[in-house]
Amino acid sequence: MKTEIESIAGETPGIAYELIIHRFAGSDASAPSVYIQAGLHADERPGVAAMHYLIPMLEQAEAEGRLQGSLTLVPHANPIGAAQHHYGEHMGRFSTGTRANFNRDFPVPDASGTRHLDHASAPVFAERRLKSRLLELADGCPIVLDLHCDDEAVQYIYAPERLWPDMSDLAACLDAEAAVLWDCGSDRAFEEAIFEQMLARAPNGDLSGHCVTTVELRGQNDVDASLARKDAEGIYRFLQGRGVVANDGKQAPVLSQTFVGKPIRHVEMVLAPVGGTILFHVEPGQRVAAGQVLAEIIVNPGCKGGSVAVLAPQAGYVLTRRIRRFIRMGDNVLKIIGEAAAVAARKGALED
Repeated sequence: MKTEIESIAGETPGIAYELIIHRFAGSDASAPSVYIQAGLHADERPGVAAMHYLIPMLEQAEAEGRLQGSLTLVPHANPIGAAQHHYGEHMGRFSTGTRANFNRDFPVPDASGTRHLDHASAPVFAERRLKSRLLELADGCPIVLDLHCDDEAVQYIYAPERLWPDMSDLAACLDAEAAVLWDCGSDRAFEEAIFEQMLARAPNGDLSGHCVTTVELRGQNDVDASLARKDAEGIYRFLQGRGVVANDGKQAPVLSQTFVGKPIRHVEMVLAPVGGTILFHVEPGQRVAAGQVLAEIIVNPGCKGGSVAVLAPQAGYVLTRRIRRFIRMGDNVLKIIGEAAAVAARKGALED
């Protein structure tokens, strides 16, 4: 493994950020190349923990001559967001300087197929230069994994509909419980920008063997040694199945019979009808009926009629729920994958 440390200049004198990049050189030029990053939303740590166990596994494979494809790994993809703390609270999703989401507005190809990236010395905010650099690092890799997590959630992935069900091997290796499939991007998240570049470069639109996804490694608090090791082993099995690492001959895992894979238009964003304290009645991974009580929100504790029920808009599968138990009116309480398309379906990212 070769490690590089790049410096990203800040916007004021004396400020800079370090981007750590690990590279593995494969022995077979025909094997797929891979890019994996974690911590783009800097307050989401399960992917960083998984990298802690994955990197030594790849080092061992490299030492034993079993590494066939080349890999680029960026375990801390957002050193800017990692440095943001406000009154002791980590603010890793949005830039505190520009209010921009770190996983939105990545450069994508224009109508002519040209993508305009910001170079390292461009007179733009550091986060824009960081986004361009991450795209450069992933450039040309048919396999791109962006490791994230949700609030409280099952293990699931976002995947372009065009690459499904070919990408179901990743879901099976990760023991994922669901997949949300999208057919067009709207917010230019990292995954969307990578996929658009793949499409622009694909001869005759052939994306055979490609895999680009946002992997949601459960919830923000699901960070411990056993889960991180399990996630690393799942990614490693996937890399073996794709010919990046020599296969050990073990049978490839298959999706569970309870796996839920639906287009993104089936995702119901259940919003809070009032503000207050949340009491959940259901958990991620649970199936619910239409009209079932999902949660109640306490407005006037102890008083008659002091709480308001939150009901399931349709039958479906609870994908995520809010991690904090105090909520404002209009905030998202849960995400449900419905049996039918949602009334207020969205095409791109579900949240800001």
